[in-house]
Amino acid sequence: MSDSRSRTRPTLEAVAEHAGVSRATVSRVVNGSPGVRRPVRQRVERSIAELGYVPNQAARTLVTRRHDAVAVIVAESETRLFGDPFFGTHLRGMSLELTAADCQLVLLLVENRRDYARVGRYLAGQHVDGALMFSLHEDDPLPAMTRQAGLPTVFGGRPIRQMDEDTIYVDSDNRGGGRLAVQHLIALGRRRIAHITGPLDQTSATDRLLGYQDILPDADPSLLAHGDFTRAGGERAMAQLLDAAPDLDAVFVGNDLMASGALTVLHERGKRVPEDVAVVGFDDIESIALWTDPPLTTVRQDVEEMGREMTRLLLRLLAEGPEGLTPAIMPTRLVRRASA
Repeated sequence: MSDSRSRTRPTLEAVAEHAGVSRATVSRVVNGSPGVRRPVRQRVERSIAELGYVPNQAARTLVTRRHDAVAVIVAESETRLFGDPFFGTHLRGMSLELTAADCQLVLLLVENRRDYARVGRYLAGQHVDGALMFSLHEDDPLPAMTRQAGLPTVFGGRPIRQMDEDTIYVDSDNRGGGRLAVQHLIALGRRRIAHITGPLDQTSATDRLLGYQDILPDADPSLLAHGDFTRAGGERAMAQLLDAAPDLDAVFVGNDLMASGALTVLHERGKRVPEDVAVVGFDDIESIALWTDPPLTTVRQDVEEMGREMTRLLLRLLAEGPEGLTPAIMPTRLVRRASA
């Protein structure tokens, strides 16, 4: 049995013998240390590939003090995470970049207030090299936890409270996107333009509201309804708007998922889209926007690329430190379909 194991799991010494170098040289190559000439490094790498050597991660961590793992922390419930395609698209971008860097993704969810203690203990245990954190709300203690743990962190979305001048985040031009949506509706000749917000304890929602108000600073208060970035929230808000302002002729909705709910209510109330009410969403999540009735005009933010950019910034932060790193604001653009 022991002979079989040694054949299937070669040791560092076996690689050294195969490559004709010392054990210390193999260790330096495995751990990415400098000081190994290129021809020697290539010979060791060929031996590793031929023998199928897999480094002992625990031993490697002791040497490099790196875990090759990153925590992705989402301040939302499991139901919300798997029910909203935005999150899957965002996570896909992160996963692609981490996989390319040979780094593990450790997903941590916050279902309720009790989960903060569990997540805090995990972060304090130094099991990961850094953290990617998104969908934060105003009173969220997670940023303080990563700071207390000394964990390099990149945020998805502009934090409501910037921790310090080195805070790194990736966001989209939410305010500019809100302006694009309303300007488009005005260009269509709409005059009673409503807005369904997302949760206003998140900067993405407040910035989209500000974009709406930039174009319509004197809008009738009855044309504003608050949602929660869910389909059901969009349904409730649309019903509220139609009750308060039945003559509205357009609505800018804070995300595509709420817009799909708003469209359902408009159809139920006998409103034709876009003839009676034009609808614009935000995100351009194709699994939603292309399948609504009619297909949804929306403001596009590149959700997958935002996840990729967050991860690239974190990997640079881990490798080089914070010098020269700045927050990234991704552009938005209007995608016209049949709803407006």
